Amino acid sequence: MEKKKAIWGFIFTIPAIVFFMIFDFYPVINAFWMSFFKKDLLSLKPPKFIGFKNYTYLFTSEAFWNSVKATAIFTLGTFIPMVLVSLVLAALIMTRKRFQKFLQMAYYSPAVLSSVVAAMIWLLMFDPRGLANQFLNFLFSTQGIDYHWLSNENMLRLATIIVYFWKYVGYFTVIFVSGMASIPRSIHEAAIVDGASGWQDFLHITLPLLKPTTLLVSVMSMIQCLKTFSTQYLFVQGGAPRGPIDVITLNIYNTAIRDHQIGRASAMSVILFFVIMFFTYLQFKVSRSEEVTY
Repeated sequence: MEKKKAIWGFIFTIPAIVFFMIFDFYPVINAFWMSFFKKDLLSLKPPKFIGFKNYTYLFTSEAFWNSVKATAIFTLGTFIPMVLVSLVLAALIMTRKRFQKFLQMAYYSPAVLSSVVAAMIWLLMFDPRGLANQFLNFLFSTQGIDYHWLSNENMLRLATIIVYFWKYVGYFTVIFVSGMASIPRSIHEAAIVDGASGWQDFLHITLPLLKPTTLLVSVMSMIQCLKTFSTQYLFVQGGAPRGPIDVITLNIYNTAIRDHQIGRASAMSVILFFVIMFFTYLQFKVSRSEEVTY
């Protein structure tokens, strides 16, 4: 019976396996293969094998290192605050006796929006006459000052970080809430009986038992930040300078679609793949184990 179940289970997974092989595994393998060739995207000529020349070009390219810098600034500026704030918001939600579901829905709602819609909303807010300038003028008691959200290098970087943070912080908050809800209530009650304060309970019980959830959120948010594309693309299309926010994915897109250099774009994709794998491995290594015991 168990053997039959295993066979039928495998049969039912075949469509999903075929789907992933065609739309996930094949593009990854093809990107690795194409990174060793010089190929014009619109040319009918066969690709020319050039070995590691695409990689050597990238490592000596100022534009590529600018993309690395832009990606690093965006990732550090988004990843750390997003994990910390989502954890704090989840803790605050769990302390509420009422409206927990409503608060989760409210925080999660931006994640439902399309990235294009979110970027367009914030483009209007970052307009010289938009709410962003009005808010800063109110905050600093100034009048009519344009903070150049879409033209100043640092403000532009901050603007893309704000958009991404606003869109995804609620998503990770809900994940943290689920992790906190899975911790048995009896453990918290035992701590209270032993005289632990709310802060001690959070620090010595909730945080250690949230280790698997924290690891999940850290890995997912890191990958999301490294793969960011739509916000930067739409900001550039909206007239913002490309240089400060030319993240690796945007550079890959422009190299392949605008410059037609599909081999060079594939090499950048491979480098980004290994960067994501390295940081994911590093997070698993630092966490050592995601197993927790109650």
